[in-house]
Amino acid sequence: MAVERVLSGMRPTGNLHLGHYHGVLKNWLKLQHEHECLFFVADWHALTTHYDTPSIIEESVWEMVIDWLAAGVDPAYATIFLQSRVPEHAELHTLLSMITPLSWLERVPTYKDQQEKLASKDLSTYGFLGYPLLQSADILIYKATQVPVGEDQVPHIEFTREIARRFNHIYGREPGYEEKAEAAIKKLGSKRGALYEELRNRYQESGDDEALLSAQALIEEQQGLSLGDRERLLGFLEGGGKIILVEPDAKLTPASKMPGLDGQKMSKSYNNTISLREDPDVVAKKIKTMPTDPARVRRTDPGEPTKCPVWQLHEVYSDEQKKEWVLNGCRSAGIGCIECKQPVIDGVLAELKPIQERAAMYAEDPTLVKNIVADGCEKARKLARETMREVREVMGLNYS
Repeated sequence: MAVERVLSGMRPTGNLHLGHYHGVLKNWLKLQHEHECLFFVADWHALTTHYDTPSIIEESVWEMVIDWLAAGVDPAYATIFLQSRVPEHAELHTLLSMITPLSWLERVPTYKDQQEKLASKDLSTYGFLGYPLLQSADILIYKATQVPVGEDQVPHIEFTREIARRFNHIYGREPGYEEKAEAAIKKLGSKRGALYEELRNRYQESGDDEALLSAQALIEEQQGLSLGDRERLLGFLEGGGKIILVEPDAKLTPASKMPGLDGQKMSKSYNNTISLREDPDVVAKKIKTMPTDPARVRRTDPGEPTKCPVWQLHEVYSDEQKKEWVLNGCRSAGIGCIECKQPVIDGVLAELKPIQERAAMYAEDPTLVKNIVADGCEKARKLARETMREVREVMGLNYS
């Protein structure tokens, strides 16, 4: 099987909170032990909406990397880098913009949604319109096979697949392509070559997806094939040209179960967050002052936990026994709201303690953090340069 390569990024626009930890970072911690992972600070993307407040981005870049490391992202397993330190992203974005129909960008659902949500900002900029294409360049330059996203970002991955397909269709027809593909089939040996031909015909003539998967597996298992021949055979299989840019799959991220302090989704825009490096006393105070079931005006009034934001936090932090205690105690007025909140405070602080201890260690040693990022940028740039070498070659830009 081909190596599964995962790419994911985050915009540096402020402190990371428990919503980020439960919604993104915990997933990254799992993925880094399962696949090759690249995680990047999307500082150029942050400029699409924060172009007039760059100081927020500048302050947040290093703090965000510290939060990642403190949460458990491990540079021994994952490559951590800054988007702006790999200028090849911008080069690929420019070259892809030459073949991208304007209508494709205008129909991306988040384009109009974000403009409406951020109506106070002037987002009628080229950068904002082209944001999905820069995102495509971020993904395609590393030949990422999987991109963890929420439901709302799936159209962006579909857009990226369309861009890759269009690019491969236009530029994948190298001179003598079919002859080179036929020569590559011979390298499979007579038996495997005949099987490849049979599977290719079954897929192209009747759209047999099983045949496509079997042929792809056959190519991946073949030892001694050059990368060029492998890509020619994969492209020839589907009736296209050589595959230069790989179509990624959206890897749906489990929805964050982390509610905010008011019961809505935890988000900076709702001002209902607990940040990863929040002082324990502040955390306790925030939870103690959370709103509860409005029916419980006095301590003796019974309540209904499912109408209370605190119950949503018990769903995240409490075991079955504790939840039973809350349900019975609240409905019978056997426990008060302050009592009910204490196990949540304990649960949140227990989760934050190791994160904050590691964050303090990294914050005290900024050179270590910068070295981790410098190493990551170097690794990422090596991969990006390799892709750009191929892209320039097929686009006729390798002048000598």
